Amino acid sequence: MANTRSAKKMVRKIAARTDVNKARRSRVRTYVRKVEEAIASGDKSAAQEALKAAQPEIMRSVTKGVTHKNTASRKVSRLSARVKAMA
Repeated sequence: MANTRSAKKMVRKIAARTDVNKARRSRVRTYVRKVEEAIASGDKSAAQEALKAAQPEIMRSVTKGVTHKNTASRKVSRLSARVKAMA
């Protein structure tokens, strides 16, 4: 357990930051899930629209420090490849 005032404050700050990051990560997962559902349904135009909405959200998680740049790029690349491969 934290003993000093500064350590106690850091515990509070970390807890608050964790809550914010959880919400951001959840938001990204929601957008990715929407793309995957559109791909599964076979609707290419819906999948393209969902990807168009998801891509900035995934990249925003990078600027907020939630995910790594390469991880986000890989996710976008794989999703776009799956959308492109649809008949």
